[in-house]
Amino acid sequence: MPLATHSTDVLVIGWGLAGLVAASEAAAAGKRVTIIDQEPRTNLGGQAWWSFGGLFFIDSPEQRRLGVRDSLELARQDWFGNAGFDREEDLWPRRWAEAYLQFAHEEKRSWLREKGVGFFPIVGWAERGGYTATGPGNSVPRFHITWGTGPGIVAPFQAAVEDAESRGRITILPRHKVTSLTTRAGVVVGAEGDILEPSGAARGIATSREAVGSFAITAQATIVASGGIGGNHELVRRWWPERLGTPPESMVTGVPAYVDGSMQVATEAAGARLINGDRMWHYVEGIQNWDPIWPDHGIRILPGPSSVWLDATGTRLPVPLFPGFDTLGTLAHLRATGYDHSWFVLSQKIIEKEFTLSGSEQNPDLTGKDVRLLAKSRLGKGAAGPVQAFMDKGADFVVRDTLDDLISGMQALPGGDVLDAERVRFEVEARDREVANDFTKDAQIAMLRSARAFRGDRLIRTASPHRILDPGAGPLIAVKLHVLTRKSLGGIETDLSGRALGGNGEPIPGLYAAGEASGFGGGGVHGYRALEGTFVGGCLFSGRVAGRAVAATL
Repeated sequence: MPLATHSTDVLVIGWGLAGLVAASEAAAAGKRVTIIDQEPRTNLGGQAWWSFGGLFFIDSPEQRRLGVRDSLELARQDWFGNAGFDREEDLWPRRWAEAYLQFAHEEKRSWLREKGVGFFPIVGWAERGGYTATGPGNSVPRFHITWGTGPGIVAPFQAAVEDAESRGRITILPRHKVTSLTTRAGVVVGAEGDILEPSGAARGIATSREAVGSFAITAQATIVASGGIGGNHELVRRWWPERLGTPPESMVTGVPAYVDGSMQVATEAAGARLINGDRMWHYVEGIQNWDPIWPDHGIRILPGPSSVWLDATGTRLPVPLFPGFDTLGTLAHLRATGYDHSWFVLSQKIIEKEFTLSGSEQNPDLTGKDVRLLAKSRLGKGAAGPVQAFMDKGADFVVRDTLDDLISGMQALPGGDVLDAERVRFEVEARDREVANDFTKDAQIAMLRSARAFRGDRLIRTASPHRILDPGAGPLIAVKLHVLTRKSLGGIETDLSGRALGGNGEPIPGLYAAGEASGFGGGGVHGYRALEGTFVGGCLFSGRVAGRAVAATL
């Protein structure tokens, strides 16, 4: 096959958000940058383009306007209580966590505002915890939605890269798949690989891996920003930790197929140290996409706190495993049940107020910055359009007028034969009895009332407590939930300049890493659990760090 050769100051592998940020920073400092990716150019922006665009800020104007009192000290308490750092390998992740908290408290919001990024005024409360003050979860709402969602956060960095491209500072090479990093005397000096056949596939569509040529690129510095492993179920299962039980036999996929972890192997072969591979972030509220784009395409429900959560047999999940409270705690509990699915049971009143679907394409109002549609979908009568589409066409939704008919519909779905009808009735009716008084021993109902003390929840996120079986709140709805793959929390170990470290703890000359490939910094900045709104932000921060460090070094 013909060999194409290139030379550059900085090679960036991967054009997701971390790669775009790193490339734009290096180019702004006057360096010649080459960006390569295995996909066609339609995928510029990577996973971030598909995201909801959630960002973690500390003591923001949006929080203060809603009466939320946040502080760096409270956020640090939450982050470290959530992360549970407990390994020798957590040295650099701890340092990255401290640095990221400072960034989220100080410069992050103003830096993005200068680039034209805006934020939805209602702050969300994700990962609510439900434990003690030093346990997992966010003590206060911190989930800031980008106005424009994922495309809105990608846009300024894509524009900067394309402007630099027009001026000859950046070269973009699609359909270039790295097979190895090139090393000389222990120094990484570029990369080699295959040129894949051209593809006109739309964004997110799986593409061919047929090679039509090969390439070699020499560079003074190489930044690996190739993402994680969430699209590779075989690798997810191989690295699945025992503490989360056995890996599911059946999962849906929350990321495109190109998120395959292939660069992890190539980077390790060049001497880089991979750490915390057993730390990963998968959701338990996944549903099958009725209109899929990539293989096994799943969508995550971003639930409000009111739905009754039942395991596959119909038994209610224990405290505090309520919708939106503890993602990995719920995952570990459900894996112990022996089944790959669980259920939400709720009312029409709840779905209208509380169901949001993750992803830019599932939120046309926020993505399109359409204020009129936003008011209609978030404040108007009826479920939001994308949610209604899943109610009408989704394979995992059952909508009925009576509980008996609802249970029959649940039992008719694959795996529904293990559902105990009497147990479902017992759990729902017992829960409903607790709503009759303002006081209750049901912790979930108490948390609902507490949540509605926050104006954001009361306005658009949490339904007023009511009996699910109240005919006036109906019809009844059940949703079959699947494990949905998403993020790697471990990755390439890096120092605070984004330099990849080798097995001896020393930087590998010429090699840097950013984004999910580096565990969003250090090889695992989140520890065991994420506080949400921290994945996109981790790409921004680690990409900026690596791009600036490379520019300062060359």
